[in-house]
Amino acid sequence: MVLVKTQAGQEALKDRRGSLSSRQRSAFILFDGKRSMGEVLAATAAMGITQDDVQAMIAQGLLAPLSGQPMPVFAKAASPASADAAEALGTDLGTIASPMEGSGRSPKERYQAAYPIATELTAGLGLRGFRLNLAVEGAGSFDDLAALAPKIREAVGDDKFERLDHALFD
Repeated sequence: MVLVKTQAGQEALKDRRGSLSSRQRSAFILFDGKRSMGEVLAATAAMGITQDDVQAMIAQGLLAPLSGQPMPVFAKAASPASADAAEALGTDLGTIASPMEGSGRSPKERYQAAYPIATELTAGLGLRGFRLNLAVEGAGSFDDLAALAPKIREAVGDDKFERLDHALFD
């Protein structure tokens, strides 16, 4: 689902006294008619932006679906990490791990736990880890971060990598 700013949304952005919180404002800017709702939610997950925030912006008339697309349907009782919520939003939140696989956390939850650890580890490498740190900061999903994991392990060593390994794969 691709959302765009409405005229009321544009005015609220310029006004700065509207009903947008500072974190909602950051997410709101990313709704440019090119990024899907899933991409914006993934990019702003570290700030705590949820589907409820997006739903509130739609309800206030600040966001609307790109012309020709139906209005998104939000699941009230479903948690954001559930498959039902992903279907209701029409977004791909990744494959949900079953309780038998590790801790049963979704890829989004794993990413949210692992991203700060990965940035801490790569930032601690100094100049020699600069490119790796940039790659980590550019990682927008669990899959991106998991793909960088071997390079991070090689750069920081097994002992320091253990925290990241646990956050990503446990």
